[in-house]
Parts: sequence; structure tokens; C-alpha cells
Amino acid sequence: MTLQAFDDWLDSYGQAWERRNPQAAADLFAEDGTYQVTPFLEPMRGKQAILEYWTHVAQTQQDIHFGHEILAVTPEHGIARWWASFVLVPPGLQTKLDGIFLISLDENSRCHSLREWWHKQQA
Repeated sequence: MTLQAFDDWLDSYGQAWERRNPQAAADLFAEDGTYQVTPFLEPMRGKQAILEYWTHVAQTQQDIHFGHEILAVTPEHGIARWWASFVLVPPGLQTKLDGIFLISLDENSRCHSLREWWHKQQA
């Protein structure tokens, strides 16, 4: 993985989230990609499961803003800090997330593995 490939992937991820576009989010993943939302849940496996997850996200969040900062890149992994804010609907809760990604991309810059850890603040 290169710094540029990782940064491009994160930009595309943020755009898909902000635009509430579940297909664009799922297309960032390899067919056999995994997505682990927290260390306490089993990872979602496969592009279809990831699409279903992002379809739910698109239906329950609005006014989304995403940012990221790359912390490290190796040939196998990228590590980034990310943050997001959105309104959770219903019930209209303003939500902020601050987290860490550990991501591996395949040779086509599709995500093979995404693990995240995050903290949530709601008001």
C-alpha cells in the first residue's frame, strides 16, 4: 500500500458516507473483504454484507461530515485517525465519532480488511 492509495481510498470512503451512497461504499471493498465495526463484533464478510450495512447507515444518518489523518502506512496496512459528525435519525441526536482505522488494500486498491475502534459522543 502506498500513502497516495490509502489517502485516495479514505477520501472515497468519506465521500460515499457524506453522500449517503451505500453502493459507492461497498464498491471500495474486495468481494471477500471484511469490515469489523468494533473489536467486540464479528466482522462483516463479503461485499454484499457490507452493502447491507451501508444501506442501513444511509437510512439512519444525515448531515454527515467526515475527515481523516493518516498516521502510518506500511506495504501491508494503513493506519488513520478519522472523525465524523452526523444527525442520527430518528431521534435527531447530534453524534460525533472519533476513531482509528487499520486497513489493508489489495492490488486494485479495494479494501481487503477494515478494523475500527471509535468513541461516540451524542447530544
